[in-house]
Amino acid sequence: MALIDAPLHRASEPRVSFAIPLFNEEAMIGELLRRVLGMLDRLPGGPHELVAVDDGSSDRTFERLCAAAEHDSRIKLVGLSRNFGHQAALTAALDHVSGDVVMVIDADLQDPPEILDRFLDEYRRGYDVVYAIRRDRPEGWLHRAAYYLFYRLVALLSDRRLPLDAGDCSLMTRPVVDAIQRMREPHRYLRGLRAWSGFRQIGIEVQRRERFAGESKYDLLSLTRLAFDAIFSFSVIPLRAATLVGLTAILATLVYVAYAVVVKVTGGVTPQGFTALIAIMTFLSGVQLLFLGVIGEYLGRLYEASKSRPLYVVSRTSGLPSRH
Repeated sequence: MALIDAPLHRASEPRVSFAIPLFNEEAMIGELLRRVLGMLDRLPGGPHELVAVDDGSSDRTFERLCAAAEHDSRIKLVGLSRNFGHQAALTAALDHVSGDVVMVIDADLQDPPEILDRFLDEYRRGYDVVYAIRRDRPEGWLHRAAYYLFYRLVALLSDRRLPLDAGDCSLMTRPVVDAIQRMREPHRYLRGLRAWSGFRQIGIEVQRRERFAGESKYDLLSLTRLAFDAIFSFSVIPLRAATLVGLTAILATLVYVAYAVVVKVTGGVTPQGFTALIAIMTFLSGVQLLFLGVIGEYLGRLYEASKSRPLYVVSRTSGLPSRH
């Protein structure tokens, strides 16, 4: 990708906000704050901040964050009323940041906060979005294979070009964050929304680390749900596939009818067999049910969007101005 000169109005020392969603990460709090606040200490300018969103944790995640916030005014906290999911919690963090640029990381520290320096270098070169391309994932082979297939399937089916192996870890400028804030669809795939927003974007390779403590909250079922959100939010190819399969079935039927007529006219024996008939009927019935399910996914998402429910509910905050 060609280098782009930075706009004249771009601040060389922007105010930085870290946006971090957390769910049952009590064991991570100490190391997370040490490293993120250490990064903020090194940055010139300011004021900088850390906006942490507790996604309905059942442990003492929020309490430990509150204790730290009492001694450091840069820590801003948002507590959600229940677990709304990673993408909703990340949305809540983006809704509450105030910086010129926003650094998004997960609390597990697998994407180290220290990569902010590299991201800021690209920001100063004129990029509005800098995202991490993950290499050498430390997970087991099954998770690695699932992630590999996930990114490529989503990229293949998406109407918008989505980068491969790029997670939520990224740096975004204020205009990008503002654009994402205006997108309020309930089934969210923020990596896709980030790509859809446009602007100048670049990916840099980042060595993914082992989780510092605790266990991952993303299992194969969660990854499957995220894949569904990505596919059905950014592609109508599944619906077009129904049309393609239907046309193929009609064409195959016409070919078969023509063949049967020719055989009958020439005195041959037409294909017969109850088993073949049942197999064909069962196959076509299965295809119909499959695409009814696909249509149901799209209708269900429209139904959810029509309710206009908030993406999350805030139960408590700390260090943030009250909103009326």
